Amino acid sequence: MGGSVPGGAASIIVGHPLDTVKVFGFFKGMSFPLASIAVYNSVVFGVFSNMQRFLSQHHARESEASRSHTLSDLLLASMVAGVVSVSLGTPVDLIKIRLQMQTQPFQEGNLGLKPRAVALGVQPVYQGAVHCIATIVRTEGLAGMYRGVGAMLLRDVPGYCLYFIPYVFLNDWITPEACAGPSPWAVWLAGGLAGAISWGTATPMDVVKSRLQADGVYLNKYKGILDCISQSYRKEGLKVFFRGITVNTVRGFPMSAAMFLGYELSLQALRGDHTVTSP
Repeated sequence: MGGSVPGGAASIIVGHPLDTVKVFGFFKGMSFPLASIAVYNSVVFGVFSNMQRFLSQHHARESEASRSHTLSDLLLASMVAGVVSVSLGTPVDLIKIRLQMQTQPFQEGNLGLKPRAVALGVQPVYQGAVHCIATIVRTEGLAGMYRGVGAMLLRDVPGYCLYFIPYVFLNDWITPEACAGPSPWAVWLAGGLAGAISWGTATPMDVVKSRLQADGVYLNKYKGILDCISQSYRKEGLKVFFRGITVNTVRGFPMSAAMFLGYELSLQALRGDHTVTSP
């Protein structure tokens, strides 16, 4: 599991500026996800790897080549990894979004603003990640840290299926049969393409998730996922759910390429061998 720590940090540094194009301030809010990404990605990749290994053993296929994968096993392992990622990643994303949104002026005017927001004007609500956590817990309770969890489930469970499964099959397709494992180039390309696919298709629910998590600082606009979808569609049309799809797809490639390559190479170093293995 520890092998994903360098890869996770690399993916954040590579992808974070593009992530914040949507809300300005290229490196605003990066310290919190960078500090937590080591644990987050280590657990997610570890869950996927161990779940895949468990399923392989359960089906008594230990003797098969390590590059032989069944779609059902990959699907189940990816779904479990997605659920685990939501439990860890929802608070991380919430804090990141709350800090990022402070880099742009508030555009809603004073209509419907909370009294506190009128007094603050465009002043930042949070002084940093720790203050943001403390404020949310104090005003919304522990449940407030999981604002948008339903939308994140709908984003991450299918999202990780379209992340790990393309990566594994692309790796298998690129790597010649005679090779013991994929080359760093194959890992980089397969990881990048998988990331672009996953983030591109996840954009509509990512929009909903981000709006729900940003809600509640100045305004309480949405009652839930369906209300957010309904209001967004009514005010901005269908195109709103594809806002940022180009940025998401473009940033998904270098982030995931760095993530998978860092993960695989660090595993190789820890094992003391010279063969890159799939997760």
